[in-house]
Amino acid sequence: MSAFNLLHLVTKSQPVALRACGLPSAFRNVYHQRCTITDVSSHGLKENKRSCRDKKDCKVVFSQEELRKRLTPLQYHVTQEKGTESAFEGEYTHHKAQGIYTCVVCGTPLFKSETKFDSNSGWPAFYDVISPDAITFNDDFSYGMHRIEISCSQCGAHLGHIFDDGPRPTGKRYCTNSASLSFKPADKSNAGEGSANASPAQTGKAEL
Repeated sequence: MSAFNLLHLVTKSQPVALRACGLPSAFRNVYHQRCTITDVSSHGLKENKRSCRDKKDCKVVFSQEELRKRLTPLQYHVTQEKGTESAFEGEYTHHKAQGIYTCVVCGTPLFKSETKFDSNSGWPAFYDVISPDAITFNDDFSYGMHRIEISCSQCGAHLGHIFDDGPRPTGKRYCTNSASLSFKPADKSNAGEGSANASPAQTGKAEL
């Protein structure tokens, strides 16, 4: 049986979507061309800028009891347990309204809608952050690979991962879970709609 057919059988039997770059080593070669994994320094990011939650010195702290009451089960799983929502099912995957995307846990502004683009990965993607201090970066060696995790700098909530295959001018792709985000529209009457995003579209990426 070919690796592709075996992969099809495995993914077909899974109750939730698998991450292409998070697959077991036997299947990763199937998606090798779709994965861009580098280290922190190659991203031009500050090394050792680890999640405040890992260092237990977050500026904004909530009890787990409060978060379980305030967040949905999916939001809690993604932000507090570093989970991943199913591809193409997130609220903001195809969202095109103008405004600011904030951390769902603490409300910190993270991304401007102007930097959102269609990556065809199944998750919201941005090519830049609203501020250099909005996000922290952490090496992630889960699933037998090396990725760079992105987290909210204020509360440590898990957001997703960053890759080196985004559009100009940064060349970065902040691949983010919708469950980690809230949205503040520039025009409240246009919260769920908007003109087509003018940012360059990307294809063939699915490795949140």
